[in-house]
Amino acid sequence: MVEVSPTPGPVHDGFAGHLGHLTQPQQAFLETFRENLTSAGLYTPASSDGTSPASCDDATLLRFLRARGFSPTHAQTQFAATQQWRKDHDVDRLYPTFDGDEFEEAKRFYPRWTGRRDKHGLPLYVYRLASLELVQKELDAVPAPRRYQRIISLYEYMTLFTFPLCSSLPNPSSSSTTPTPISSTTSIIDLSHLSFSSIWKLRHHLQEASRLATANYPETLGMVVVVNSPSYFPTIWGWIKGWFDEGTRNKIYVLGRDPGQTLRTLIDAQNLPKAYGGELEWTFEDEPSLDEDAGKAVGGEMPKGPAVFVDGRVERLGKSKT
Repeated sequence: MVEVSPTPGPVHDGFAGHLGHLTQPQQAFLETFRENLTSAGLYTPASSDGTSPASCDDATLLRFLRARGFSPTHAQTQFAATQQWRKDHDVDRLYPTFDGDEFEEAKRFYPRWTGRRDKHGLPLYVYRLASLELVQKELDAVPAPRRYQRIISLYEYMTLFTFPLCSSLPNPSSSSTTPTPISSTTSIIDLSHLSFSSIWKLRHHLQEASRLATANYPETLGMVVVVNSPSYFPTIWGWIKGWFDEGTRNKIYVLGRDPGQTLRTLIDAQNLPKAYGGELEWTFEDEPSLDEDAGKAVGGEMPKGPAVFVDGRVERLGKSKT
């Protein structure tokens, strides 16, 4: 029996536990979390004169709190482990200096942003595993340490570029006094045309990326929808459910081979790729297809290589031959 919900439900409704949508106890937990991190030397508050921002924004702190059921103590344990992990892997230097051409190449092996968003404003990602199967030899040829660095860089790109960009665009919270920062994705995992043996070969690659995200980028997976699931999916689920914590497992849904009707309740048809019942001309191999608002925000086209989106503008990082 596959222990996932057949239809997305309340877990995807609204922004519960996000900025601007906190209950009084949750707000108190956030304040306690900040104070505890400050005392532990893991967080520096913004300067009183406004010249220096906090070392970590509240949207990120809340991701750790949501991942740990709003327990400041448990969230601090994970936050501290992540800070140490970032030092061990020199993440703050790795991403800005990552080679731009290699960065673009790496996108072929991991979930890709369509350039569109769901009805909540969350960026819509797609992962078509049959496309990955075609380039598996290239993936396997990358030394394991460098492959791990590629995954890190792509997650940094998501949190430093895609999320801030989507936060700046019109979304259901835009009209509120304090707009809700976007800090998670909606992802479609497409298992069409994938044999059992192929997914077995890919399992270590998928596990590596999933565990990295769960441990060090908590709550960035807002909702995962599995489509075109084969008859052997219960066996696959038996392998992979251990890669995710319980909170993430509760946000995974299996829609089978005709997902369009359900997906269109979550994603406007013009933002949903045709392969999944929408109207968007986009495939997994394509670059992001930006809507009008996103196109204006980035100056007409997506930047190549590592980049951040700060104060409403794109800052390019890294180096590229192209």
